Amino acid sequence: MQERKKPCKGMEKELEKIVFQVPETEEEVEFYVVEETKFNGAHYLLVVEDLEEEEAYLLKDLSEESDTESVYVMVEDDKEREAVAGIFSELLEDIEIEAKQ
Repeated sequence: MQERKKPCKGMEKELEKIVFQVPETEEEVEFYVVEETKFNGAHYLLVVEDLEEEEAYLLKDLSEESDTESVYVMVEDDKEREAVAGIFSELLEDIEIEAKQ
């Protein structure tokens, strides 16, 4: 996974922009990392594809210690998604986050 920082229009801080490669298609998808946190021992990212979009994604790191690159998946479990969305809502007080399927 390639990582790079770029300034983001309208944001107070510079957001990290990361590139994910979809294993099945080898397509590259870029996301801006809005926030990150740990919950129950797992690392999570709140990401958006575009800074103007209102839709964000919750990603969970499934990497093992021996992995050379991070392995992230979309959080699909409803309870886990709601719990992590609640944490991000607290971290980002001025942004309302609603967990959707």
